[in-house]
Amino acid sequence: MRPEYFRDKVVIITGASSGIGLASARLLGSYGAKMVIAARSIGTLYQVAPTISTDPSKVLCVQTDVSVEEECKALIDAAVERFGRIDILVNNAGISMRAMFKDLDLKVIKRLMDVNFWGTVYCTKYALPHLLKTKGSVVGVISVAGYTALPARTGYSSSKYAIRGFLDTIRIEHMHEGLHVLVFAPGYTSSNVRNAALTADGSAQGETPLAEDKLMSAERVAKYMAKALYKRKKTMVLTTLGKASVVAHNIAPNFMDWVTYKYISREADSPFK
Repeated sequence: MRPEYFRDKVVIITGASSGIGLASARLLGSYGAKMVIAARSIGTLYQVAPTISTDPSKVLCVQTDVSVEEECKALIDAAVERFGRIDILVNNAGISMRAMFKDLDLKVIKRLMDVNFWGTVYCTKYALPHLLKTKGSVVGVISVAGYTALPARTGYSSSKYAIRGFLDTIRIEHMHEGLHVLVFAPGYTSSNVRNAALTADGSAQGETPLAEDKLMSAERVAKYMAKALYKRKKTMVLTTLGKASVVAHNIAPNFMDWVTYKYISREADSPFK
């Protein structure tokens, strides 16, 4: 991969205040990209902006709740007004959940779909005309849970499956117009997404059930994403476990259901046994 590929490209990343979004913004910023970073907390964005580029003119912070269509449109408009074009849109903003469906307040699934799925739809809708002009890239950060379902994550898996279907369709619709569409599926990644995961009543989980220090780092995930963007890959699934899960789901779904049940039931404070 050639880092200079990203020099002066205009990149929008949602959910850029932490985790994969922040790591990706820092990496692409170090490659010379013009970064538009979006998140709900504008204060946090201003705090991290100096770590993304030494040139303040190359970083634009936009407060954005991706579940609100008007704010997604405002994000795209701000990027074009500042930099005149869009080359890459990374739909990264997302939230998770952990609860059995039978115990779940349905507002939790609605919240997951509003942020994860509709946030991707809104941002892609308003960025698409600009990406078609530049023959640019649109990325959906999903999860292995968007290929093979995870129990106690009904809303999360549903939203990630939906994003994959949406972006695969967009790719086909514009296959003769030079648009690059990447469905990017990290495996378990060290981040705060599990701490903030919603429980059955919609409150934050507060603690992660996993050993975060043993998971792939967000910085490493960002490097894989940059490589996939450079090679204009259609899909990328990360980690050995993630790749094996996708293959097993396709060739031996009944066996994979059993393995997944056993694996997830061993989590700390698992909602089911």
